[in-house]
Amino acid sequence: MALTETSISRRNLLRGATATALLLPFGMSLASCAAPSGGGGDAGPAGESTAENPFGVAADTKVDAVVFDGGYGIDYVENAAKIMEGNKGLDGVTIAVAAATKIAQELQPRFVGGNPPDLVDNSGANSIGWNTILEQLEDLSDVLEAENLEGEKISDTLFEGVKAPGTFGDKFAAINYVFTTYGLWYSGSLFEENGWEPPTTWQDLKALGESAKEKGKYLFLWGKEAATYYQTFVVDSAIIQSGDEVRLPLENLEEGCWSHPTLQSILTSLHELIEAGYVKPGGGGTQFTQAQAQWSLDQEALLYPSGSWIENEMKDTTAENFQMKGVREMPYDDQATTPAGYMRAEAGEPFIVPSNSKNPAGGKELLRTMLSKEAASAFSKEKLAPTVVKDIVPEDGFGSTALVSQVEMIDAAGSGMFTIKSFNLYGMNSDQLPIWNSFLDGKMSVDEITSQLQALTDKIRDDSSIDMIEIPGRQHGVGPRQGTPPRSGPPRRAGAPRPDWGAAG
Repeated sequence: MALTETSISRRNLLRGATATALLLPFGMSLASCAAPSGGGGDAGPAGESTAENPFGVAADTKVDAVVFDGGYGIDYVENAAKIMEGNKGLDGVTIAVAAATKIAQELQPRFVGGNPPDLVDNSGANSIGWNTILEQLEDLSDVLEAENLEGEKISDTLFEGVKAPGTFGDKFAAINYVFTTYGLWYSGSLFEENGWEPPTTWQDLKALGESAKEKGKYLFLWGKEAATYYQTFVVDSAIIQSGDEVRLPLENLEEGCWSHPTLQSILTSLHELIEAGYVKPGGGGTQFTQAQAQWSLDQEALLYPSGSWIENEMKDTTAENFQMKGVREMPYDDQATTPAGYMRAEAGEPFIVPSNSKNPAGGKELLRTMLSKEAASAFSKEKLAPTVVKDIVPEDGFGSTALVSQVEMIDAAGSGMFTIKSFNLYGMNSDQLPIWNSFLDGKMSVDEITSQLQALTDKIRDDSSIDMIEIPGRQHGVGPRQGTPPRSGPPRRAGAPRPDWGAAG
């Protein structure tokens, strides 16, 4: 399979965490604030490079790692640290792994002071803006060229395209460790008990919602902090239906992009499900993990749209014999122009090695250890999610039906995968949340949500202080099946007006 890539010029590096920039004097980045020091760890001790120690980690040194403490915790890095400390080629090396929940705020003083950690998981809502630290980061190409603990070249053991998400301009600055699939999740046992089949298109949802209602259940529910999971669901479904003609206008923040007919058809379908009472009301006042527990523990709803982190996130509040399974987000109807199995998937949890740390060689060695089959297998077994290391999940998914589903979706997609970056790149989520909470609660029409989402998009596009990114016109797998001409237009609900979607059309 192939991951997707965004082409970013040196001038138009992603803005990243806006809050970080606001904490700095005007016109200054973390790179410009940092005290000068030699790159590549020149100031630190160096050891001899060997097969067991390819980066030359000096004896009796310490490695300082800071990991985002989110849905996956930090114990998987702690496990890799124990494996590394047992490496006979590393004499007396010790590793300290610390947790952080707000990476930018907690690590900004260290980057400014020229004393960053040796390895950082730059993840979470408060990650550090890439444009503020790129010049201080090691190029990690040599990590992929090294051999793993099993003696295989690391690049040969990873999924195709792993460099793309962490490449900015001409610099490969981040290795994304966890592979995330997006889909609809459900209880296999509940569906089997009731003779239900998971939906394959949006056309299946009305009948399934009626069946759920007859059983005293809802089709969907949501929590206030995760209302935009439904934005992801809607947008991804539209891209699965119509490919680049939906994706590119959204990525490039074009005028009228939210009025694309495919998006309008899917938004209308969701609005009808809400009006029919198939979506549990009141999610705007419910904390998101509590809402998710209503699905996974109380089984009040049949379906939940999420990334593949959902099983690990809810493992302590999931009903016995739930048998969590997932299917890809589905197209609007059976006339999709994209390949069979086409889906959203992306690597996450980006790990970086600052050049000015005390032991960058140690940071790279810890990354090398994490990319071993031993460490990656332990992660998948414990966290119930695949890493970028391929061929490590057994057929039984370590006993996880959700993990088996992920592998099945990945295999079905092949190279037909996409991601969409604009919402996160420009920090839209906080402004989109109240809009989606109102829409899901039945307090907003399709025209109103379209207008408000477009207004946010236009505001960012027209802000001269924001450097826009360059989005490529094609991703791996995007477009019609080979030999199949594109459809003349996206789907439209019978009798529904075709909205004017302006420049996007």
